[in-house]
Amino acid sequence: MFDSLIVANRGEIACRIMRTAKRLGLRTIAVYSDADRDALHVAAADAALRLGPAPPRQSYLDQRAVLAAASASGAAAVHPGYGFLAENAEFAEACGAAGLCFVGPPPAVIRAMGSKAEAKAIMRRAGVPVVPGYEGAVQDAATLSREADALGYPVMLKAHLGGGGRGMRLVRNPSELAASLESARREALGAFGDDRVLVEKAIARPRHIEVQVFADSRGQVVHLFERDCSVQRRHQKVIEEAPAPGLDPGLRDAIADAAVAAARAVGYEGAGTVEFIVECDPSGAALRFFFLEMNTRLQVEHPVTELITGIDLVEWQLRVADGEPLPLGQDGIRCSGHAFEARLYAEDPSRGFLPAAGTLHHLVLPDEDPELRIDVGVREGDSVGVDYDPMIAKIAVRGDDREAALGKLRAALAGTETGGVATNRDFLAAVADHRRFRAGAVDTEFIGAEADALLPAPGPCPPRIYLLACLFELLERKAAATARAGVSSDPWSPWHRSDAWRLGGAGLDALGFVDGEEEIEVSVAFEEGGYRLCVAGGSCFARGALGPKGRIDASVDGEELRATVVVCGGDRWVIVDGRTCRLRRKDASLGDAGARRTTERLVAPMPGKLRSVNVEVGDSVRAGQVVMVLEAMKMEHAISAPREGVVERLCYAEGEQVMEGAELLVFERAGR
Repeated sequence: MFDSLIVANRGEIACRIMRTAKRLGLRTIAVYSDADRDALHVAAADAALRLGPAPPRQSYLDQRAVLAAASASGAAAVHPGYGFLAENAEFAEACGAAGLCFVGPPPAVIRAMGSKAEAKAIMRRAGVPVVPGYEGAVQDAATLSREADALGYPVMLKAHLGGGGRGMRLVRNPSELAASLESARREALGAFGDDRVLVEKAIARPRHIEVQVFADSRGQVVHLFERDCSVQRRHQKVIEEAPAPGLDPGLRDAIADAAVAAARAVGYEGAGTVEFIVECDPSGAALRFFFLEMNTRLQVEHPVTELITGIDLVEWQLRVADGEPLPLGQDGIRCSGHAFEARLYAEDPSRGFLPAAGTLHHLVLPDEDPELRIDVGVREGDSVGVDYDPMIAKIAVRGDDREAALGKLRAALAGTETGGVATNRDFLAAVADHRRFRAGAVDTEFIGAEADALLPAPGPCPPRIYLLACLFELLERKAAATARAGVSSDPWSPWHRSDAWRLGGAGLDALGFVDGEEEIEVSVAFEEGGYRLCVAGGSCFARGALGPKGRIDASVDGEELRATVVVCGGDRWVIVDGRTCRLRRKDASLGDAGARRTTERLVAPMPGKLRSVNVEVGDSVRAGQVVMVLEAMKMEHAISAPREGVVERLCYAEGEQVMEGAELLVFERAGR
């Protein structure tokens, strides 16, 4: 095998690839942008080379920079990971021309499968069922409208190139087509450099089933069973599992056979995934399946396949790329047990899954074992930026059956803590605990249909959250006072006390917090052995002890609680009972709370680039009208007017970068 490998990617996938490469004795080379100079994947490599500035087009997507790094490092092979250049046929060709072994399929295969229209045509010829739709070259709005009418609504718009849910829109009726088409084209052009779209019939009650395939240069093609990826938001996967639950054995075999036929039809080599959409009846029973697309790379969710087969897919990729035959034939591949993978993202589910950015001040992940695997690309203290995918880690588990695996997933999520950046951890735990998910009865509409249960309406935190935040603060003060007294020449000085002591009266204090729009005050009376805390009309006796990393063991009116409190400037992230709540100390929040709550102003919900500004000064706007589109972390996010009004001032122009909380525009409310 070649002796050195450059990984043309970043984050958890770069770390994961290098782990296998090192085990095989290969020298590993990382590449990085200026934003990733101190990233985990850089530290994990034997050598690392700079590509350029943070924006992907100036670093990870710059083919010349990547090839120059490969040449300078003396690498013999290139692994593209997933995303970025992984499915770029020109890059694969350029690697070959430079004498580098490209770890992936031949460029012609990447090119053919990269076009959804061409891929569907190949599948039709191979006898693989495809979704009815229009993939023609004529792309004017009138033609696409006629084709959508002929198919019957609802329909799906999809970018001709690429994947990951970008450039994809569900259109429920004709009135939505124009706006959806404009948005899909704009996103597809930005992501893939091509604004062509195809129109497909939307499948009723769809499940997303994909099959892992592998092929070598000698014509041998195998499958490694299927994965169910139906739990999705914004057409992007959240939790995957293998094998797919509840599939009829005959349908399961038919899907696997179709995947192998698809790989043979294009002369595939290496690791690939053939994705299918499965139509279900009202009871959830699978009826028939259709080819969706083929991903000519390793998938984010490949760990679940590795856990049920015991096969290292990256090792197979490297061996096949070096010309070796597949290590096993179809008869030698076994499925054992059940596996889940949950994707931990820096995003805020309560705000429509908006990506989040900031410093990850606190990160606790469960300990790995043979049946619990963590693929992570960041460390505690790292910054989560806006230039790249917001994934923090992948949590994958295996059990002897689905119930056992699900129990391990729930335990692993319970053992995961984050602070400093909003994440979807609580949401993942809610999904894993939902009755439909536990029964394996989900489709791609699951999150939307069960949003009330999975995404509780915003509201004040439970009183125990304020009590724990207050108790933590009091214990921190006490610990600091004790430390000061320990190094003082007068350790008994009353100035070292932390109990609000005064002559002639009991010690009293109050701590203020801001919870969303609510201001909360906790009054404190210092009593023997603890504190009398009063909040929201009730009182309790509390005591506790501090542990490492913000741990607090508390007793509140005799109830024993274990929590974590993460201090990030003025913020307090309280983690208890599987829930994470964010508070702000009242004195630290007064400076910006009023500005953020001013109803006549719109502020950026996250850092990003203004992709479009749809209004001008003097325009009248209606409630819910999209006035701007913000692009962050590879997705578009609509900024809507909260009520009727007239645009008074625009603070930023199209194409400009904005920070979270930046004032975007000011408008005068109607009726003033």
